[in-house]
Amino acid sequence: MKPSKQLYVAALIASILWMASCAHQPIPEAYDPPGFFMGIWNGLTIFFALIGHLFDDSIRIYAFPNSGGWYDFGFVIGVCMVAGGGGSAASS
Repeated sequence: MKPSKQLYVAALIASILWMASCAHQPIPEAYDPPGFFMGIWNGLTIFFALIGHLFDDSIRIYAFPNSGGWYDFGFVIGVCMVAGGGGSAASS
């Protein structure tokens, strides 16, 4: 009997979750780490930061340490505002 495609997908998802369960981020040791609005700003300026990073290693496109999930959410919103967010593909 040949395994189904659903079994392969389930095994792939299980292995990804298993490998990701070991990943952790160090606890930020900052007095006032960047939050949601700083994440939006860093997402909006990602292309300028990337160009700056090519010439100067001290310029980062992503702030660390940050406040965690809210910073990440703001960063994704900022990048989507600049890069289109996929809505432009839906209109064609």
